[in-house]
Amino acid sequence: MAAMGLGLAETFDAPEREPRRFASSPVVVMGRDTLTVEVRRGPESAQVTKKLAHPHPVDARLLTELRELGRVRMDGTARDAVGVDAVGVDAVGVDAPVAAVREVVGDRARVLTGDDRRQADPSFEQDAEALVAVNSLLGTAAGVTAFVSVFVTASTFAFVVALRRREFGLLRLAGATPGQVRRVLLGEALAVGVVASAAGRALGAWGAPLLVRELVDGGVAPSWFALRGEVTWPYHVAFWTGVSVALSGAWAAAWRAGRTGPVEALREASVDTGALPWFRRAVGVVLLAGGLGLLAWKAGTDPADLLKRKTYTTRPMLLITAVAALAPLLVRPAVRLLALPLRPVRGSGATGLLVRENAAAAVRRTAAVAAPVLVTVALAGSLLGSASTVAAAKSAEARERTRADVVVTGEDLGAVRDSGALRALDARRAEGAAVSPSASTAVYVREEGSALVRSDARAVSDVAAFAAVSRLPVVAGDVRDLDDRSIVVNEEWERHEVGAWVRVWLGDGRPARLRIVAVLARGTGDNGAYVTTANAPGARVDRLEVRAGRGTDQSAVVAALRSVSGSGREVAGGTVEVRSAAEWLAATRPGTGAQTRLGLFVVLGIALVYAGIALAGTLLMATSARDAELRALRLAGATRGQVLGAVVGETLLAVAVGAGLGLAVTAVNLAGPASALGRLSAPVTVDVPWGVIAGCAGACAVIAGVTAGVATVVRMRAVKM
Repeated sequence: MAAMGLGLAETFDAPEREPRRFASSPVVVMGRDTLTVEVRRGPESAQVTKKLAHPHPVDARLLTELRELGRVRMDGTARDAVGVDAVGVDAVGVDAPVAAVREVVGDRARVLTGDDRRQADPSFEQDAEALVAVNSLLGTAAGVTAFVSVFVTASTFAFVVALRRREFGLLRLAGATPGQVRRVLLGEALAVGVVASAAGRALGAWGAPLLVRELVDGGVAPSWFALRGEVTWPYHVAFWTGVSVALSGAWAAAWRAGRTGPVEALREASVDTGALPWFRRAVGVVLLAGGLGLLAWKAGTDPADLLKRKTYTTRPMLLITAVAALAPLLVRPAVRLLALPLRPVRGSGATGLLVRENAAAAVRRTAAVAAPVLVTVALAGSLLGSASTVAAAKSAEARERTRADVVVTGEDLGAVRDSGALRALDARRAEGAAVSPSASTAVYVREEGSALVRSDARAVSDVAAFAAVSRLPVVAGDVRDLDDRSIVVNEEWERHEVGAWVRVWLGDGRPARLRIVAVLARGTGDNGAYVTTANAPGARVDRLEVRAGRGTDQSAVVAALRSVSGSGREVAGGTVEVRSAAEWLAATRPGTGAQTRLGLFVVLGIALVYAGIALAGTLLMATSARDAELRALRLAGATRGQVLGAVVGETLLAVAVGAGLGLAVTAVNLAGPASALGRLSAPVTVDVPWGVIAGCAGACAVIAGVTAGVATVVRMRAVKM
C-alpha cells in the first residue's frame, strides 16, 4: 500500500515540465483542438469538451497578421516562418507582447503562455494519457492489495482460533467472559498489525522506487516519471490501512473465539466439526448468489459492460470471496474427488490413505492452505483470461471485417494512391479487383441530451471499392448506400434505425445532419462509424486496402506496390508499409497491451506474495500443533520418511484443492465475457492462460511443500521422534 500510494501521489501532483518545442518563444498560438457542446445535467445545462480528431491549423491569414507583430517560429529552432507556407501547421511561436497577440487572435485560435506552452509539445498528450494509465494501474493494484490482505488475514485468524480452541476453553474454564476472550484476540491482532504495518511502511519506501522504475521501463509511465519524496500521506494511509486490515480480518475470528465453551479444554480429537458457522455460511451463500446474479443480470441487460477492464478486474472478487467463505463445505468433496487417482496406484498404500483421510478430516487446516491458492489461481485465470478473451475476440473480429489481399499503411498515402500501379489495378474492377483508400476520423454525437460521445470512424472515398474489400457485420441497411449525406453507425448508438437522421459533429468540430443507411452489430466495440471523405475534413488517407482480383498474383501486387511506395522508408514524415492482409492483421491485431499485461502481472505478483506468506505462516502454525499426531505415527511404525511424505502429500493435496476451486471460479468468471460476446454478435473465443495458472499453482505448491517438509523435519528433531 505504501509503494502504491507513493506512486499515486506522483500522478496527482506531477512536476511542471518546461516547454520544449517553443521554449524560446514567449507566446504560442495554437489552432483550436477541442469541441465544446452544451448538454443537460439535471435542471441545468453544462459545457462538455472533447478533443477533436482533426484540430484546426493556424490559417494563413492569421499567420500574416501575427508576422506584423513580431518574429514567428514554426518550431523551436531559429528557422522563421517568414516566407514559408505554413498552411496546415498546428502551432507557431510568436515573439510579441501577450496582449497584442490576444487582440489579434481573438477567438480564432488559442493563445498559450508560460507552462501552458507545453500543450504544443508532441509529448504533452502522451504524458497525460500515461499518467492516467499509471493512476488506474496503481489504484487497481491498491484495491486488490486491500482485498487480498483482508481475505488472507481473515482466513489465517480463523485457523488460529481453530488451533487455539483448547486455550480459549481453558480461559473460559478459568472464568474469562466471552468479551474478555474477544479482547485478547483483538489485542493480539492490534499488536501484530502495528508491528507489521510499520515494517510494511519501511518496505514500501524501499520498494516504491523499484516499482516506478519498472513502470517506466515497461512504457506505462513517462520517461521522466520518478519519486520526489515530497509527500508523506501514503505512509499514513498504508500504516492505518494495515492496522485496520488486521483488526477487520480478526473480528469474525474473535467473535467465534468468544463463543468457545469450557468443554473445549477437554477436547483432543483432530476431526473438525461445525467448521462452517451459520454466519459464514449465510455470507458465502449471499455473496455467491449476488456474484452469479450480477453476472447473469449484466449479461442480459448490458453485455458490453462485461468486456470492460474495470468490470472484469473487480467483479471476480465477489465470487472468490464467496467460494472461499464456503470452502470448508467444499473441502471434503474436493479431497475425495482429487484423491481418486491415488487408490489404484500401487505403493500408495497407507500413506495415500493417510493423506486423503487427514486432509478430509482436518477441514479447517485444508481450507486455510487452500484459500491463498484459490485467490492466486482465480485472479490469474479471471484477470488474464478475461483480458486475453476480449483481445482474441477483437482480433477475430478484425479478420472477419476485411476481404483485402494487400494493405498499405502510412500517415499520408496520397502519392501512393495516385500511382500508376494502383490506377491500373483499379481499372480491372470488372474482374474483381478493387482499391479502397480510407482515413481515420471521428464523429461526435449528443446522446440523451446529457452526454457528448465520440465514435471513432473511417472515411472512405470510393464506397463501391470499400464494399468490395470489406465484410462488415451489417444487421440492417446496406453499406453501398453510403454517400456524402449519410453515415453508417453501430447498435451502440442511441439512434440506430435505418433512415433516421442524426445530428453529429465531424472530426474538425463542424456540425452536420446525416441519414443512417446501415447499422452494424455492436461487437466488441471496435465496429465504429463510416462516413465519406466529404464528412472528414482534415483527414489524410492512412490506409489503402487492395483486392487483387481474379487471375492476379498477390505477391506480384505486393512487390509492385513496394517499389512504388518505397515500403519501409520514411515518406512525408511517416513510414509506408506494404503488407499482405495476413501480415497486416498479425502486426495490428488487437491484443492485451503491454501496459495492461504489466498492470495485471503487478496485481498477480501482489497476490502471489500474499499467498506465499499465508501458506508459510499457516503451515508453520499447523505443523507446530501436530506433535501428538506425528508421535502417534512414529509409534505405529511409520518411518521418518513416511511421516514426511504423509505431511507433504497432505499439504500438496490441499494446494490442489485450492487450485481446483480457483479453476472453478475462473470458469464461471470467463463465462461472463463469453456470454457477452455471443450477445453482441462478436466471435466467441475463450482464452485461458494455462501457463500463468500453472505457474501460480506451481509456485504455491513449491512454497507449501518446502515449508511443510522443513517444518516437519524440525519438529521431529525437536521432540526426538
